[in-house]
Amino acid sequence: MSTPSKNLPLFPECCSLSAHDPFFYECLAREAGHNLIAGVDEAGRGPLAGPVVAAAVIVPKGIELAGVQDSKKMPEKAREVAFALIHHKAMSLGIGVVSHKYIDEYNILRGSLEAMRRAVLALEPPPGFLLVDGIHGVPVPIPQKCLIKGDQISRSISAASVIAKVYRDRIMRSYHELYPVYDFAKHKGYGTRNHFKALRQYGPCPVHRMSFKGVLGN
Repeated sequence: MSTPSKNLPLFPECCSLSAHDPFFYECLAREAGHNLIAGVDEAGRGPLAGPVVAAAVIVPKGIELAGVQDSKKMPEKAREVAFALIHHKAMSLGIGVVSHKYIDEYNILRGSLEAMRRAVLALEPPPGFLLVDGIHGVPVPIPQKCLIKGDQISRSISAASVIAKVYRDRIMRSYHELYPVYDFAKHKGYGTRNHFKALRQYGPCPVHRMSFKGVLGN
């Protein structure tokens, strides 16, 4: 696995303008000489079942993607609308999916980073710079900047969060058809009261993360 580039000190850690301009960090990256900038985010670190999914999105300069924000703050119907809009407007998007088996073998952090790596490598054309949600860089040799709560302050990362969330939710709804007793369509694999109740009654199914606390009653 490639070693990620160091988190570049291109950006001020505090700037009032960032709260008002959803493309503030993208603009700073362009001013620093980077053209194709991808936002990167993942969905599904916390659930007890299913994959972790990451997305990388390159938003062309001048495209606003109005209404797109942190996917966790958007209703499901709004996310579906935004998903279609991003597909239509993005210059490029990539999706990376890492299975529950990979997560069990290596741990969820490595699974999340691997999903992001796959998403970035799926971009065509390839990006010249990454804006990454969180504190861990993507393990690719591309200049990048990690942003805490990046899905709230960067429109490119917000777009990636929507793509990852909707794509993963669709996977979990398909798992619901195979294993309806767990109600994956409703909670998407998260540890709700009803999910734990189903685990106690039926035990785990083939898509549960066996290493996660609560799946096997540990």
